[in-house]
Amino acid sequence: MKIEKVINNNIISSRDNEGSELIVMGCGLGFGKKEGQYIDESKIEKIFKLENKDSLEHFKELLKKLPLEYVQVSDEIISYAKEALGKELNENVYLTLTDHIGFAIDRFKEGMIFNNALFEEIKMFYPNEYTVGCHALYLIKKKTGIKLLEDEAASIAIHIVNAEFNSAISTTFTLTQMIREMMEIIEKEIPACKAESYQPDKLAINFKYLVHRMLTKLPEQSKGDEVLFDFVRNHCKEEYQLIRKVNSFIENKYNCSMTEEESIYLTLNVKRINDLFAD
Repeated sequence: MKIEKVINNNIISSRDNEGSELIVMGCGLGFGKKEGQYIDESKIEKIFKLENKDSLEHFKELLKKLPLEYVQVSDEIISYAKEALGKELNENVYLTLTDHIGFAIDRFKEGMIFNNALFEEIKMFYPNEYTVGCHALYLIKKKTGIKLLEDEAASIAIHIVNAEFNSAISTTFTLTQMIREMMEIIEKEIPACKAESYQPDKLAINFKYLVHRMLTKLPEQSKGDEVLFDFVRNHCKEEYQLIRKVNSFIENKYNCSMTEEESIYLTLNVKRINDLFAD
């Protein structure tokens, strides 16, 4: 593999057979090397290929200043997340998560500790991604000797969610806030939500993909089963009116709304919670 540019002692850029730029990582891979020379391919640990040109350039700039172990642990976390979640992740996660880990470790070393304001919500709404975040803290401790606080598990989880939904970090935070606010409206008015056996995560699961669709304005094709819609509206009047109230709230605050089919779906889920946990 021919060197196009030496980024640092451990990372070089090269090209594949189609001419696309590659970022190649390996301990000592670029040490003493120059442009046009060939690398020892037995030292290659990881090859990154980011299709987005801006992301690629930002990634190269980031790699210049970060210790190799930060990049390695980020890659380990992403590989673990893909396997644990059984999902492909947007390639930009290599840039965003690596940047976050470097920032979090440097901030920790300087004694700058910040709490994640959405810690409990992230833990509840994205339990699988939060579990990945907890494992990430273990990998960071193992690789760098730095034991980050549990709040960082939630922050890492958000980056994983981001990569799943292919959305901006600000969108994911807004999504999380929306879920919390919608649940608060429902929990305030449904007596079953006060029961000791009530599990809020069961309700949260119903919101995650719905809120993402609304927030990103993705089109939703309604099946238009008016017979079912009428039945639910007539037999679950309290729950249906509550969902309409939730819909009015998000229309006013976030300028998005549910389809009638989505409203019916949530109505049925709230009805189920009422029936399960009501005395």
